[in-house]
Amino acid sequence: MTTTDTEEPTLTIDELAARAGVTVRTVRFYGTKGLLPPPVIGPRRVGHYGGEHLARLALIEELQHQGMTLAAIERYLKQLPPDLSAHDLALHRAVVASWAPETVERVTREELVRRAGRPLTDDDVDRLAAMDVVTRDKDGDEDEDVYRVDAGLLRLGVELLDVPFSPETVLAARTALLGHSRAAARDLSRLLRDAVAERDARDVRSLSAHMHPLVVQALLTTFQRSLRQELREWLDEEVGE
Repeated sequence: MTTTDTEEPTLTIDELAARAGVTVRTVRFYGTKGLLPPPVIGPRRVGHYGGEHLARLALIEELQHQGMTLAAIERYLKQLPPDLSAHDLALHRAVVASWAPETVERVTREELVRRAGRPLTDDDVDRLAAMDVVTRDKDGDEDEDVYRVDAGLLRLGVELLDVPFSPETVLAARTALLGHSRAAARDLSRLLRDAVAERDARDVRSLSAHMHPLVVQALLTTFQRSLRQELREWLDEEVGE
């Protein structure tokens, strides 16, 4: 993994820790264990970190959430190509997160900000609510803002806050993705159901659990390549005009 793939590293270790929602000590510990690459050393011998470091911390957090030990996480990360960008690491995290069941948690505004890893304005919270990432808990204390948060979508929703698209565009994209993904899931479910029709129920559950991450990885990979091809053709058309 490099630290200058797409953008110059601009975060100090304190800023990186704050954005990732961890302590500076944790960042340093991960560095000594080889889970994080070293920072780029700038003027005055100050280390600077980039988006790849932040994405890798998010991936580590997700792996821990799945119950993996530090040793297992270390082995997992060593299997990844060394030059993955922040975008590639985010895709890996999306695959890992998909292994977990859907989880909706009840959190205060303060906890929501802590988990987001950044300050959240009222407008930011409204946008997250529009994306169905958070909803205001009507049963909460009137003197305290309480939200129900889809933990698996929070990181993605926070990242989408910086995308220069209107909430309407983001919601339209979400609707399109949900529609196509559900259609693909139905087709795959039929194929797998027919393939295991004669098997024992316990074998079917075991096979399903084993196949789930593999199917998600396959869908993610094929979608990523298809999207890259569509964007390349679109850009070629724009340049040709």
